[in-house]
Amino acid sequence: MLGALTLLLVYQLVGEVAVQLLHLPVPGPVLGMLLLFLTLILRGEASPTLRDTANGLLQHLSLLFVPAGVGVMVHGALISSEWLPIVVALIGSTALTMVVTALVLRALVSRRAARRKNP
Repeated sequence: MLGALTLLLVYQLVGEVAVQLLHLPVPGPVLGMLLLFLTLILRGEASPTLRDTANGLLQHLSLLFVPAGVGVMVHGALISSEWLPIVVALIGSTALTMVVTALVLRALVSRRAARRKNP
């Protein structure tokens, strides 16, 4: 488990370093997650240790929202003065996520149907 957790943190570190060096407009952990995803695609699967560690982190995901909740409480006055842009961003990002998810699902379903037709 320690090795898998270290691997996850190394990918996060690599993402952070790449973002800083290349001045990319994305968070380092997002780039690290993309690199991990590409590595897993090339390998074909995740190791059982990595899978178990990731599942353990996901089971305790709610604990990771505590700092965000504290931030909301600390910056309540700022949030109340900027509520309209926040609401617009939340609704827009949710709608965009739903559209992208639907398009990806449609593409994957049609790809799967094409594979079944032509084995």
